[in-house]
Amino acid sequence: MNDHDGFLRIAHSPCPNDTFIFHAWSHGLLPGAPQLNVSFADIDVTSQLLAERGFDLLKISAAALPLAQRAGYQLVHAGSAVGRGCGPLLLTRQDTDTAQLSTLRLAIPSLHSTAFRLLRGWMAQELPAGFTSTVEMPFERIMPAVASGEVGAGLVIHEARFTFADLGLHQVVDLGVWWESVTGLPVPLGVIVARDDTADSFGLDQLAQWCRESLRHAWAHPEVSRDYIAEHADEMSPEVQQQHIDLYVNEFSESLGEEGQRALEVLLNGPV
Repeated sequence: MNDHDGFLRIAHSPCPNDTFIFHAWSHGLLPGAPQLNVSFADIDVTSQLLAERGFDLLKISAAALPLAQRAGYQLVHAGSAVGRGCGPLLLTRQDTDTAQLSTLRLAIPSLHSTAFRLLRGWMAQELPAGFTSTVEMPFERIMPAVASGEVGAGLVIHEARFTFADLGLHQVVDLGVWWESVTGLPVPLGVIVARDDTADSFGLDQLAQWCRESLRHAWAHPEVSRDYIAEHADEMSPEVQQQHIDLYVNEFSESLGEEGQRALEVLLNGPV
C-alpha cells in the first residue's frame, strides 16, 4: 500500500450537496476510514487540479472525466451529482427569442463543464450560428454579469436555478429538460474520481463504500451536518441550502448504477 500519511486529500465544492455528502467522512465519523484533508474548490477549478495530481480524490464535472482519465484518475461510483430536473439554465437579462441569441456575448462556468457540453448539443439543434463570443468566469459572477449587461447571456449551474428570478433574469432554456427529452436519461453533472495510486491502495469499491457510508450518515442524521453546510454555503438561505441538497443528492449519489453510467456514456460519446 502506498503511503498517504494517514489521510486522503480531497477537493470538492463548498456547495451544500458536497458538504452534506462528505461531512461524516471529513469529521472522522466513519470507523475504519482514513482521515480526509478537505480543500474547497468549485467544480470549474477542480478540473484544472487534475494535471497537478496533488489530490487523492476530486469532485469534477462529469464532462471532464476524459481529462481525469488522461491525468491518471479513475471514476468512483458514488458521491456523484446526477439527477433529473437539475440541469443548467441559459439565462438572459431580457426576454429574448432564440434567433436573437446569436447577437449576444455568453458567459460560461468552464469549457470542460457538463453545462457547456449540454449547451453545445442544444445549440447544434436550435442555434447553429452560436453566440458572438464566449467568456469563462466563476459561476457566482455569471448572473451579476448578465444582470449588469456585462454579458448578454449566461450559462448557470448550482443554486442559480432557485435565485435567478430575484435578479429579474429570464430563462431561455432549461438544458436538463432538453437533455431528458432527447435521451430519457438523468443529467450527469459531477463525479468523484480517485488518483490511480489511491485507487490501487484502497480499491475503488472501498472508496465508493466510504462515500456511501458518509452519505447514509448524513441522511440518517441531517442535523449533525447542518452547521457545517451553512458555514460553507456563502449567503445561501437555509431554505435554498435544503433545496440544493434535495435536488442534487439522491440515489445516484449513493451509487451511479446502470442508468447513471449510461448517462455518463451518452454525455461523453453522443448522440448529443
